[in-house]
Amino acid sequence: MYQLYIANKNYSSWSLRPWVLMREQGIAFVERQVPFGNLPGQPDYRSFSPTASVPVLVDGDLTVWDSLAIVEYLAERHPGIWPEDAAARAWARSAAAEMHSGFRSLRNICGMSCGVRVALRERPAELERDVARMGELWNQGLDRFGGPFLAGAKFTAADAYFAPVVFRALTYGLDFGGRAGDYVATMLATAAMREWYAAALAETWRDKPHEDEIEASGTVTQDLRART
Repeated sequence: MYQLYIANKNYSSWSLRPWVLMREQGIAFVERQVPFGNLPGQPDYRSFSPTASVPVLVDGDLTVWDSLAIVEYLAERHPGIWPEDAAARAWARSAAAEMHSGFRSLRNICGMSCGVRVALRERPAELERDVARMGELWNQGLDRFGGPFLAGAKFTAADAYFAPVVFRALTYGLDFGGRAGDYVATMLATAAMREWYAAALAETWRDKPHEDEIEASGTVTQDLRART
């Protein structure tokens, strides 16, 4: 059976992507959670990850790292990871690749922290451009392929790739316009996203670099996480 190494569910956007995809697709795996911060008794990241980062998928003697590589590895073995329709599949892959390499201001200013609500101190022009492009991209997919997911009626890797942005919309009150609000609600209602969110709120680990990143961006107005 697959083993999927992930970090904190509250913070780790990269871990979320293959995790939520495998859960929604019904692909069985053993979760190996190694929190950030070198906690006592936990394995060193280099013991299972060539890059000392997560996520990492282990399949027998084979190790696959990087979330996009994991998605493509799964797509070779399981149907439904990408849309069946060729046009939808090409669009979904392009959108996921854009997320993988872009939206840096959105990712840097609005770090993922599922269990808090944050009022941003400022919204610089580069963040506004990322928010506008995200809305354009989401609405393009929803309008072209009919929704309720980005590339059609079924949850695919494209949705998994934007799952962390859905949680950011919740944390920072981001509005992407058009049908994007309905998409956020659809994603938050999926079983896998609900499971991840509940686990994130239950975590008592706190990682100072991630906490500092949030505080640098804005004011925490609500903390829904379990107390440390």
